[in-house]
This record gives sequence, C-alpha cells and structure tokens, in this order.
Amino acid sequence: MSSRAGQSAGERLAAHALAKPGAWADQPWEGDHVAKVADKIFAFLGRGSLGVKCGTRAEADEWLAEYPDDARVMPYIGRNGWNTLTVGGAIPESVLLEAVDASYDLVVARLPKSRRP
Repeated sequence: MSSRAGQSAGERLAAHALAKPGAWADQPWEGDHVAKVADKIFAFLGRGSLGVKCGTRAEADEWLAEYPDDARVMPYIGRNGWNTLTVGGAIPESVLLEAVDASYDLVVARLPKSRRP
C-alpha cells in the first residue's frame, strides 16, 4: 500500500481494514474504534496500536517472541489468539497490513457461509 501524504500509519491501516469486502467501522464502546465483518470484530483500531486475531494463542505468541517491545497479549480476549501490536514501532507497516489481512481471513472463515462477503 502506498503512503498518502498527510495520512498516518494508523489511518492507512484503518483504511486498509475498512476496504476489505463487507468491512464496516463501528464504535461499540465509547472511544474504541473497530473494523467488523458481518457482526464480528476483526481489528481494533487504536491510537498507536492495532488489535488483531493472530491465530491460536501459540501462533499469537510467535509475535511476542519476534517483537517483544511491540506485541502484547490483548486483555480479555488474548487467550483466544488476539494481540495488540504497536503502530510506528519495530513492526514494519507492511507486516501490520498483513496482520490485518490475516485477522480478517480468520474471522471470515468462522462466519457461517451465508454471512460471508
């Protein structure tokens, strides 16, 4: 994805997430912006952070090992393979974009076929 002048990495990540088929923006809790497909969250779009499904907890732990300063287990849902990744840190933006793609694919795969985009 090419950088657009004046757009932050977080804005580019949010735009990328919301460009996925069937994706839409929601604010289920005050101050929390998310990207959903059907009624399921696939990305938490925080200020300076990105919350994504990284597969199983074991797969998500690989992020913690590779980026110890910029990946952490998400509170409450981390046991299900969700991590918070720092935007603008050691994780390259291209890798964050891939993480959004993977999270979307994991969430869509669990939707009933009738609700998949």
